[in-house]
Amino acid sequence: MQANRQATTIELAKEAMKFSAGHFTIFSASERERLHGHNFTVYAAITGPVDDNGMLTDYVPVKRALFELCAEYNEYFLLPGESPHLRLREEGVMVIAEFNGEDIPFRRGDVRVLPIRNVTVEELARLFTARLVDEGRLGEQVTSLTVKVSSGPGQWGSHRWEAGA
Repeated sequence: MQANRQATTIELAKEAMKFSAGHFTIFSASERERLHGHNFTVYAAITGPVDDNGMLTDYVPVKRALFELCAEYNEYFLLPGESPHLRLREEGVMVIAEFNGEDIPFRRGDVRVLPIRNVTVEELARLFTARLVDEGRLGEQVTSLTVKVSSGPGQWGSHRWEAGA
């Protein structure tokens, strides 16, 4: 019997795919949220054809990478390293976030500076997707990947990657 070559999707939403982190959203050059935190949840969907062995891919590397990423951001304050409205500088053991003329100090060990423009579910979903793709965690047969990040029940941002796009 030949394998069905139509696209199949594996969805990953494990209990360990979550992290707690502080942040603030930047709305403009002069307006931002107050410092606060969320219990973020991560979901991934891997799509591609099923092979002759009845498998799309070994998804263990994807699952492991998501666990590692969640652990990497857990219990940190997340700052956007690519925001056009926020300037970051280091002073001794401190990271100073300068926003609209105001200095917001953080202990360096409490902060993760991320290569994103804003700490939003949209940007976090894009970052997680990029990390999975760039680190080669997807199998060769994967044709698309969707990653969703939630900051609370019913509130998701998602990003989709497609092979060859």
